[in-house]
Amino acid sequence: MSYETILADVDDDGVALITLNRPDVRNAINKQMVDDLHDVLGAYEARDDVKALILTSAGGKAFMSGADIAELRERRKEDALKGINSTLFSRLERFPRPTVAAIVGWCLGGGCELSLCCDFRIAGTSSNFGQPEVGLGIMAAAGGTRRLPALVGLAHARRLLFSGAIIDVEEAERIGLVDQVVEDDQVVHAAREWLEPIRKQAPEAVKQTKRALQTWLHGASEEELMALDNEIQSELFEHPDKFARMDAFLAKRQRPKSS
Repeated sequence: MSYETILADVDDDGVALITLNRPDVRNAINKQMVDDLHDVLGAYEARDDVKALILTSAGGKAFMSGADIAELRERRKEDALKGINSTLFSRLERFPRPTVAAIVGWCLGGGCELSLCCDFRIAGTSSNFGQPEVGLGIMAAAGGTRRLPALVGLAHARRLLFSGAIIDVEEAERIGLVDQVVEDDQVVHAAREWLEPIRKQAPEAVKQTKRALQTWLHGASEEELMALDNEIQSELFEHPDKFARMDAFLAKRQRPKSS
């Protein structure tokens, strides 16, 4: 698939790689990138052969430096109410397969919010993180005010969101914003390694587990969560993967031990 602001491909293992590709402006997100990401996510959501997704960037200087300020400067009330970025970011968060952000360089504003929508974050040693929106007279309105505290806790989130502070990768790892730190040129490789034990599991079971977690994160009641767990488990109980994997487990257990 060919896009104006991103690169996209799926390897033989079913891992989709999406690369933000506006390095001349530090991969700042604009309306065209929003449209391109909607298109590629829609295409990959519909493909059973896509088992996981890695989101990374081109240029080596920034995962995403935030919004395209020149474009953002001209947006008005009506644009905010459309939820241009927040709608896209929620779509990434709901992507049915495991997702990893492979981050190098600046990960600020909308870039940090975008990374929060992934299940995991692998960061290079040059990476820096922050939500500096308040310094521009706006706020982190594409999910940062709820996803950041859910990940790092309310105290850390308040400090970052209220002050616009930018933190280095060591602090990001310490507070739980980053799952693993590696050399810059190893982030995509490390993301693939991170996904390897997940990819070995039953794909439908992983997909439905993510669905249940997302429902909890979005504040469903205990009764709703229990009903969803029962519904999902009832579907998995009838899935061919369950029988194949449990038969293999039982056969291995019953195999005589060599003397």
